[in-house]
Amino acid sequence: MSFSTIYDIAGSAMTAQTVRLNTVASNLANADVVSGSEKAGYRAKRPVFSTVMVDLNSPAAGSKVQIDDVVESDEPLRRRYEPNHPKANGEGYVYYSTVNVVEEMADMMAASRNFETNVDVMSRARSMQQSILRLGKMG
Repeated sequence: MSFSTIYDIAGSAMTAQTVRLNTVASNLANADVVSGSEKAGYRAKRPVFSTVMVDLNSPAAGSKVQIDDVVESDEPLRRRYEPNHPKANGEGYVYYSTVNVVEEMADMMAASRNFETNVDVMSRARSMQQSILRLGKMG
């Protein structure tokens, strides 16, 4: 496997984790959003990833991560009876987002760790390249 392949794979993973972190940030920012209708309410979003295989017969064999889509949760909004709320509908109900803050925080920590792991992979690959160059100067 070439160094450029290592960089491509780690880079695609870092890009995927960045999308994941941005999605988590968006969800956390909208965790307590209230709306007057279920249709207008905020639903948690999740990125969808897939694996892109590189030709296994080539010297650059491996697989990268691809972002396919960012989808909304199909979970129903939490409906509460709060007739005095300014956004309450005609029946006195408001709708809260489907964001679970604990779940989002756990997802954020996992995405951060994955991002850091790929930074470490790139750093080690660069270090190996520099070591090879130093060996070439000695010979």
